[in-house]
Formats: sequence, structure tokens, C-alpha cells
Amino acid sequence: MKALVLERSLPRYAVSTAASRLFGSGRGVHHGPLRLRTTPQPELPGPGWCRLTPILAGICGSDLATLDGRSSWYFENFVSLPFVPGHEIVGLLEGSRERGAGKRGAGAEGAGERRVVVESVLGCATRGVAPQCKYCEHGLQQLCEHTAFGNLEPGLQTGYCASTGGGWSTSLVVHESQCHDIPDEMSDEAAVMVEPTACAVHAVLAGGLAAGELAVVSGAGALGLCVVAAIKHLAPRTRVLVAAKYAHQRQLAKNLGADLVVTPEAIGRATRRLTESLALGRHLSNGADAVFDCVGSAQTLAGALEVVRPRGRIVLVGMPGAVKVDLAPLWHREIRLLGAYAYGAEDPRSPGASVDPGARNNAAGDPAARVSTFDLAIEVVATASLESLVSATYPLERYEDAIRHAATAGMRGSTKIAFDMRTVAAHTSTQSIQSIAGASASASASIQGSHGNVGSRHQRFSHNESRNRGELHT
Repeated sequence: MKALVLERSLPRYAVSTAASRLFGSGRGVHHGPLRLRTTPQPELPGPGWCRLTPILAGICGSDLATLDGRSSWYFENFVSLPFVPGHEIVGLLEGSRERGAGKRGAGAEGAGERRVVVESVLGCATRGVAPQCKYCEHGLQQLCEHTAFGNLEPGLQTGYCASTGGGWSTSLVVHESQCHDIPDEMSDEAAVMVEPTACAVHAVLAGGLAAGELAVVSGAGALGLCVVAAIKHLAPRTRVLVAAKYAHQRQLAKNLGADLVVTPEAIGRATRRLTESLALGRHLSNGADAVFDCVGSAQTLAGALEVVRPRGRIVLVGMPGAVKVDLAPLWHREIRLLGAYAYGAEDPRSPGASVDPGARNNAAGDPAARVSTFDLAIEVVATASLESLVSATYPLERYEDAIRHAATAGMRGSTKIAFDMRTVAAHTSTQSIQSIAGASASASASIQGSHGNVGSRHQRFSHNESRNRGELHT
């Protein structure tokens, strides 16, 4: 199979880091440890695992941070090299006709290959750990105690684990518990936005927004725009103020329902006006009820502390690294700083009501009320038409162009950049159907009929061929 492999090479890593710091994000990819290789397919780790042929796989800000050498050393023990990046994945399950519907796919049996999005977190179920840890038991796989243990190599997620492969390839392995079926009417471009939207949904529900509150969204890249869409879907009576650097981001935020969109430099004045606050130097006497930091830099965290009200909430959505920030206002104004990592299970009826299996007085709530973050994300993507955020796609062979485009997306008028394996997926689909047809002559007519539907049911393989060329479109 073909795969982009992040290899263990300290010299390449050092050169890539230096180039990125000197010339900007993504500029060191040519000299870095990411290489296009022909490699064996990953082995199936055990029961419940199957192969997936990726269709589209997004490029995330955390991927860029890893390639640029900007990610925190905290993660060193939570990854295993060499690994294939890519955790924003929509693909086809291999052999799903024989397998039928997985536990997340009721109704898909006999319908041919299953098109799914991947819940990339690797918890106890994927690692074959039994009994499951207390976090996984409550649907909080993102907090799993066994991230570096079990029958897989260490890895926070698919795309950071040597055992599973990742989306930047023509094949990987996934556990049935990771697979979420996609509605037939949802395009591949919409489907590849489900994983980042799930991150946004989790963050918004963690923020505990109430009707009439003011939420500030800091950063309007793909993740920030997903947060805007999630707020408008899950907390529609919340006022939303967005800080967006580029003109196209400001327009997209308005299209998604933001009440006011300003440049980052104007966020303090806008918050002061909306909350009728007094200015205390750079800080406000009152401020926003919640700030969603979708960047994770020292500058954006300091800015969040300036505009949030006393006892307000700051939700870290974007992956932070080592930052130097004055925490005196956090202490003095009793501000709550919340991390919001990935996704799991949510109770949308009780936003902000955190289930903490590690606490002695934990109130687990009603298990029946908790739903998959991905199920909510699929709703948000469909309602907000988030496929419009996919600006360009590239084949794996043009990975250097793709990484550079993703790293400079904002200044180039783009949002989400993804790798496109649709030609490979269509070829694999045809081969799979032909092999099934050859296995039973009596079923050949039925199988051929299914083969004939590949072009219509999965016209997304050839839809908008310009995307395969890496051309920008908005």
C-alpha cells in the first residue's frame, strides 16, 4: 500500500523544525521525516478489527504542529514511531458485505460496502483491555487510562499509532467500535468534516452555554468555524462573537450564524460594547460568559483572559503547547480554564455537567441520555453544510503541496485541506465486488447490479474531479 510515513529521524526532524521556524509553518516538509512509502498493510490486531480504504483524510492543525516540531513534548510517550498520520477519515470498510452492519451500523447489512467516519481515539475497547477503565465505561474514551498499553503500540489516536496506520494512506485498520456510518446523501466532503466537528461539539457542551450568554470564539480556521456551527446548533440562543483574522473567515463565520465578527485586534472593544463593561487596562470589568480558544497560543490564551468575565469559562479547543501566560487574572477573577480534548459520549440535555468517573462523589447521570459525540457532529455537519469548508484536496503524491497549502490556508483564502484517495477507493470497491461475484455464480446477477451502482451511489468518487488535482475552490 502507499502511505505517508512519519519516520524516526532526528536529523530530518531538526531540519524541518528549523525551516518551519525560519520560513513559516509547512516550509520544512521537503526536508522533514514525512515520506511517501510503499509499505505492507498493518496487521489486524485482533477480533473486531477490519481494514478501511480511506476516501478523504483531512490535514489538522495538530498534524501541522507535529510536522513543524511545535507539538508539546508531553505527547512523546503517547505516540509510537513510525506512524502514518491522518485522524480525520472517511472511508470504505473492506469486506463489509460479509461482515454486515457493525454495532454502529444497524440497517447497513447487505447494502454493499459501508462508508464510515472514524472515531480516532484508541480506548480500552480498541486495545483489548478488559475490564475497561472507569473512563471508557462512561463513554469517555478520550481519557482512557490505557492509551499506551494493551495490544496496540502507544498512540492517542489512529494517526499517531504504529499499529493501526492512519488516514494519509491507501489502507489502515480500524476497530468496529470506531466506525460511524454516514448517510447516503452526505457527500465525502461533508463526511471528512465530521471528526473536527465532533471536537467542536465536545468543546461547546463542555462550555455549558445558557440562553442569552455571550460566547467569544477566538480563531476562525476550520476548528473555530466548526465551533460556531456547533454553538448555533446546540445553543441557538447564545450570542456568538468571533475573532477572525482573514476576510473569507469573517464571511464564513457570518454565514454560519455568528452575531458579530471582528478582527482579533478588535475583540476587546467588541466584547466591552456587548457586555457594557468598563476597561481596566487591557482587561474588562465584566466580559464574555465563555471564550472558546481555537488556536491554543500564548497570545490567544492571554487574550481570552482579557475578555472573559469574572467566574467565566475559557475552553481550550485548539491543541496548546508550552506557553508563557500571566495567570494572575485567572486567580483574581476566579476564571475556569477547561480543556476539551477530542470526543466520546455527551449529554446534550445537561451541557457543562461534567461526568467525572475519577471523583469519589461522581454523579454519572442518566446513561440513556448520553449519546455519541459523532452522532451529534453528523447532525451539525448536515445542518450547517460544513462541506463548504473543504477548500482543496490533493493526491498523496502531492503531499508537500498539500502540507504547504494547509499551513498557509488562511492567507490563501482556504479552510480545510484534505488528501483524496477516491480513485484508489473506487478501484478497491470494484475489485471487492468482482471477487464477491466470482465466489457465487448464483448471486452474480445481484452482485453485478451492485457493481453498476458504484458510479451512482458513490458518484462522490468522481465528483468534482478538480479536487483531485489540488485546485482551490470556495
